[in-house]
Amino acid sequence: MNAMVKYSKITIALLLSCLVWVGCSPDFPVDEDGLLVTNRAECYVSNFELLGSDFQTVRTKNAVIDTVAQTIDVEVFYGTDLRNLYPQFTLVTDAKLDPKITGKVDFSDLVTPKVYTVVSGNRKVRKPYTLNITVQKR
Repeated sequence: MNAMVKYSKITIALLLSCLVWVGCSPDFPVDEDGLLVTNRAECYVSNFELLGSDFQTVRTKNAVIDTVAQTIDVEVFYGTDLRNLYPQFTLVTDAKLDPKITGKVDFSDLVTPKVYTVVSGNRKVRKPYTLNITVQKR
């Protein structure tokens, strides 16, 4: 009986070792952000939102996204605090944004628009989008 218990423990240890080894195999590559790298080459912005410090939209109308010129034009309400805005991009599947948005962004320099780069799922295609913000006239 003791031999059977010993062999059972050895068998269980071997099975667990195999599961750990298989679970850690690099079958699916990830990038420096821990995101899955896929074979998708598509690279574009499909929607854009701009929120104020109260997390309500500050847009006067829908943003105009030009995927050929790679621009996003958005008008904000008169009086919007441009130093405390939260941009939200919707990207094609598996793409990511560079630089990452980690909180509020200062858009008060309207003369120098911010540029965000969309990176494809396979990480081989990069398209810079210029974000042009205008303020509604009084």
